[in-house]
Amino acid sequence: MVGQALATRLARAGHEVVTRSRAELDLLDQAAVARFFATEPVDQVYLAAARVGGIHANATYPAQFIYENLMIAANVTHQAFLAGVKRMLFLGSSCIYPRLAGQPMAEGALLGGPLEPTNEPYAIAKIAGLKLCESYNRQYGASHGIDYRSVMPSNLYGPGDNYHPQNSHVVPALLQRFHRARQERAPQVVVWGSGRARREFLHVDDMAEGCIAVMNLPQAVYAHHTTPMCGHINLGTGEDVSIAELAALVRDVTGYEGDIRYDATQPDGAPRKLLDVTRAAAIGWRATVPLAEGLRRAYAAYLSTTLSTEEIEHA
Repeated sequence: MVGQALATRLARAGHEVVTRSRAELDLLDQAAVARFFATEPVDQVYLAAARVGGIHANATYPAQFIYENLMIAANVTHQAFLAGVKRMLFLGSSCIYPRLAGQPMAEGALLGGPLEPTNEPYAIAKIAGLKLCESYNRQYGASHGIDYRSVMPSNLYGPGDNYHPQNSHVVPALLQRFHRARQERAPQVVVWGSGRARREFLHVDDMAEGCIAVMNLPQAVYAHHTTPMCGHINLGTGEDVSIAELAALVRDVTGYEGDIRYDATQPDGAPRKLLDVTRAAAIGWRATVPLAEGLRRAYAAYLSTTLSTEEIEHA
């Protein structure tokens, strides 16, 4: 989802975009990553690759989440450096911040307290990725012209999302669940948790525009709005909703008319995750896609690319 949105906008801006699928390049394989950079002359890297998932996936595969994301970040960052790549953008996640961080969460809240247990392995890998960028800048910025940057987006959604029935994030999970319930005329939809947890959602198109805006900043401007050991910028809308409010929006978007029941035996995750987007605003970027409109776009993409022709005809 993220890579597609970035590649589309970069190509539209006139850049020659080099991508590889997971089948074509195993980013866990250091030698394979080294061969890629040795044979593909690139001058900028947008590192959007990651193993991602919702609460269920994080709880089920913690070893894979920390190992694979650590290896991806380490292999790509180091091999890009060895190949002479001067500019790179690393994409993290708002889960890097402490579980009970003050709201909204400013970049300086990083490492200020314990992480949310349900996604701690993933968060630690993402923290390592942004610290890799900072560390290479500190050691090689002056001598080699290295300028590696990081952005921390809030919960992302949109076209190309993962609709796996167990491992997806909350927006695709709810879109699929409400759609199926409507198709099957189910009397109710069950939503994990109490419904009280609050989340911020950023459309992937806004995220892509934010990433490019950050990457295009002159180095002096980026340095002015960051510090050497807090060198990342939050990307978000500056607004959040409860999971109950999100579920109601998804019900409206999908046209489902049944009831919603909350299963409080399932985890809520962190009580709230709202990003402070002051740094992003200072560089002139802000999100433009309202949540209701973004959900309509995401649902339309789900209908057109995920479902069978027969299902689309009956949607």
